[in-house]
Amino acid sequence: MSEAIVVGAGPNGLAAAVTLAREGVEVTVLEAEDAIGGGTRSGQATVPGLLHDHCAAVHPMGVGSPFLRSLDLAAHGVEWAWPEVDLAHPLDTGEAGVMTRSIDDTARHLGSDGPAWRRVFGPLAEGFDALAEDILRPVVHVPRHPFRLARYGLGAARPASLMARRWRTDPARALFAGAAAHAFHPLSAPMSAAIGLMMVASGHRHGWPVARGGSATITTAMASILTGLGGTIETGARVRTVADIPRAGAVLLDLTPKAAADLLGDRLPAHVRRAYRRYKPGPGAFKVDLAVEGGVPWTNDACRKAGTLHLGGTFEEVAAAERDMYRGRMPERPFVLVAQQYLADPGRSVGDVHPVYAYAHVPHGYPHDATEAVLAQMERFAPGLRERVVAVASRSTAAMESYNANYVGGDIITGANTALQLAMRPRVALDPYRTGIPGVYLCSAATPPGAGVHGMCGHNAALSALRRLRR
Repeated sequence: MSEAIVVGAGPNGLAAAVTLAREGVEVTVLEAEDAIGGGTRSGQATVPGLLHDHCAAVHPMGVGSPFLRSLDLAAHGVEWAWPEVDLAHPLDTGEAGVMTRSIDDTARHLGSDGPAWRRVFGPLAEGFDALAEDILRPVVHVPRHPFRLARYGLGAARPASLMARRWRTDPARALFAGAAAHAFHPLSAPMSAAIGLMMVASGHRHGWPVARGGSATITTAMASILTGLGGTIETGARVRTVADIPRAGAVLLDLTPKAAADLLGDRLPAHVRRAYRRYKPGPGAFKVDLAVEGGVPWTNDACRKAGTLHLGGTFEEVAAAERDMYRGRMPERPFVLVAQQYLADPGRSVGDVHPVYAYAHVPHGYPHDATEAVLAQMERFAPGLRERVVAVASRSTAAMESYNANYVGGDIITGANTALQLAMRPRVALDPYRTGIPGVYLCSAATPPGAGVHGMCGHNAALSALRRLRR
C-alpha cells in the first residue's frame, strides 16, 4: 500500500509529491493524460520545429518560489533565461510603460513617475523573498515577517484603481494596470491591487524569465526529482470514482473544488461539499499561437526587446475591458498578454520564423472565436503584423478545458479572485487544504496561494498531510 496518492501531475500535484517524498513518504502520482505537466507543457503548435508553451509561459513567481528554489532544478535541466526587457505595455501614442529587473532603470524610464514607482515597489522588491514566505502561505498563519506583510497588506487590500492614483502618467498607470489584470478581475474591486503589487515586486527582485527549452522543462525536472526520491508516476490513469484511488495514508487531489466534490460525493461533510460546489470559477482565456517571420513589428522599440507585453491601452481602457469581461460581455478590445519567449531562448525559433504566444481575457466559457480580437490588439501596436504571420493556432475556452480539465470554461487561474476567494480559498477554514475527510486534501490552484507555476499550493497541502502522517 502506497503511503500517499496524488491525483494529477500538474505543477502542484508534482510539488505535493516531491514534498512528501523528501520526507520519506512512498508516493504514487496518477495522471489522467498521456503527458504530465498540466499547464506546464510545451510542444509544436504552428509550424514544424517551432516550440510553443501550451499554457504557462513566463515565470516571475516560479523563479522566486520558496518551494522551487529549495529544489536543485538546474541539476535536472531547468535554466532560467531573461529577455533584455521584462515587461512592456504599449500605448497608442507610441510610448510604452517599460519594466526591467532594475528598479532604477525602470524608474528612469517612467520619468516624472519614477520616484513614486520606486517608493511603492522598492521596499517590496528588496524584501520580496522574505515577503513571499508569508504571502504564498494560507492567510491564517503566524507571520514570519509581520512588518513586511503588514506593509504589503495595506496596499494589497486596495482596489487597483485606487493604487494607480500614485502615478500621473499614462505609461506608469498602464504598466501597473497590466500587472494587476493578471487577477482576471475588475480593477475597481477591493484587493485587486494585490496581484499587481506581487507581480511587479517579483519582477524587480527576480525578473520575468522563461525556462530555456520550454515550460515543460520544469515539469521534467520535478518528475526527475520525484522518481529519484523513489516516487512513481502513472500516466493514462484517469480517476473517475473513489474506487479508482488505491488505499493510502494520504490522498492529495490536484483538482478543482467541484471536481473534488463530484469525486468524493457524500463522503464529504455537507458544509464542505456545499462550499466546493459554490466555489466561483474565473473568467476564461482564449489562446492564440503565432509563427511570425522576422518577429512582431512593434511601433515602440522597447516592445521589440520585451519578453512579455500587456496590450490594452491606458489604465482606463484596461479597467473597462476587465469589467466587461468579468460581467460576461466580450470586450471589443480585450486585454491581451503576449509573450516573446524566443528573445531569451532563441532555440525555440526556426531561422527567422519565431513562435509568439498570446491570450485574451474573455468571459467564462466564451463560445466564440476571439482570434481576430487578439490579432487586432496586436496590430494596433504593431502595424503590419498580419503580413508577417506564417501560421496561426487558436485554442478556445472549451479547448482549454479539454487540454486541462482544471481549466473549466477556459479558467486558467482555477477560480475567481474575489476578495473572499483571495483571502479564503477554496472555503473558509483554518486549514484550507483539508477536505474534512481524514487523510484527503485538495492541492490545486484553487487553494492558497492560487494560480502560478510556483508549486506552493501542492507544497503547502503536502505539509498539511505530513502533520497527520507523523502522528
